[in-house]
Amino acid sequence: MSLVKSNKGFTLIEIMVVIVILALLAALVGPKLMGRTDDAKITDARVQIKNIETALKLYKLDSGDYPSTEQGLDSLVTKPTVGKIPKSYKDGGYLESKKAPKDPWGNDYLYVSPGEHGDYDLFSYGSDGAKGGDGKNADISSWDTK
Repeated sequence: MSLVKSNKGFTLIEIMVVIVILALLAALVGPKLMGRTDDAKITDARVQIKNIETALKLYKLDSGDYPSTEQGLDSLVTKPTVGKIPKSYKDGGYLESKKAPKDPWGNDYLYVSPGEHGDYDLFSYGSDGAKGGDGKNADISSWDTK
């Protein structure tokens, strides 16, 4: 039986090569991923609007009407106490979150019923929080997401 000493492990040069490769990957991929956050927020807002629209339709099925502007989106979470009070209201409300959602930029969604574009208008003013705009600042609305 001979005792052979094994030199297993990485050399400094091998470790440096791996670090250089990882740095190159980070330099190439990082900027592309960083610029996508605005796109992701816009997509998230569109998905949230669709989810709120589903809750609004369920509310209408139970009550016969969409909530009024005065009742707002909070009526999807708690039974309204103003305006036309629904006779049939789902226990626990119509949104899983148990609170009216905010858009991806932390602002309230705007809800008007009756709306200019249909039974209701549901929209977000985008990243700048102001009406109008282009690109990431563009408004996101229920009538444009269909």
